Amino acid sequence: MAPWRKLGIIAAGGELPLALAEHCAAEGRAYFVARVAPLADPALSTHPGASHDLGAMGGRIEALKQAGCDAVVFVGQAPRPNFSMLQFDEAGRAMAPALAAAAMEGDDALLRALLAQHAKAGFVIVGAEEVMAEMAAGGGTLGARAPCAADRADIALGAKVVAAMGALDIGQASVVCAGLVLGVEAQEGTDALLARVRGLPAPVRGTSNARRGVLVKRPKPNQERRIDLPVIGVRTIEGAAAAGLAGIAVEAGGALVVRQAAVIAAADAAGLFVYGFTREEVGEG
Repeated sequence: MAPWRKLGIIAAGGELPLALAEHCAAEGRAYFVARVAPLADPALSTHPGASHDLGAMGGRIEALKQAGCDAVVFVGQAPRPNFSMLQFDEAGRAMAPALAAAAMEGDDALLRALLAQHAKAGFVIVGAEEVMAEMAAGGGTLGARAPCAADRADIALGAKVVAAMGALDIGQASVVCAGLVLGVEAQEGTDALLARVRGLPAPVRGTSNARRGVLVKRPKPNQERRIDLPVIGVRTIEGAAAAGLAGIAVEAGGALVVRQAAVIAAADAAGLFVYGFTREEVGEG
């Protein structure tokens, strides 16, 4: 049994919040979806919950309390806010100075400050993998295909690149092909990174007929892992396939795979591998 009575799902954009809500419904768990408008998937409106704008933090917290939630999980994609443009409610205005100050220190500091505000309001903060353990990326090959020696070398380099970027709070993904870094993720996100790689000249990347290169995703060093873990889904597979990559590698236990069976099926159909690497494999033991 979960160590909480009722879970509040604070849902931003992407497919992860919907997958989590569907899981709670299927498991018969008590839950409430606090939809962040207009980011949240419209399909979430079929689940118990309420919608509030990004700056309506007081209204969102009050709705979670009124629903009887004693724990919250933050899931989904949200753009970095422009605090001068947000429409805060009264409680949100009280929180804004601390959040804005944290934002000046980087995304991870902002997320930690956001968690702290909700913990101060009396909620237990949980990670998505605590709610849905099967979503956490395991180690080794997840589908029918495994990385070759060249792919493993690209994975090791990509992991080092992301670790270096993460230390500066930049991003969580890189693309490496034959020892050449083709791109790194910043604020644009993984989908845009893969689109950029797709636009590179064919000689430096793979093609659908001769796949090369790997997308590597892992958490930032010292990241608050209860929020903003790297995520891959079917759309990630589609983007990697379109970019001519040979596969996707994520840090085992440090990433979420949304709808894993569908991800594996899509990867197998496209001829890509999905691999969970350990820190020891990339020379960080």
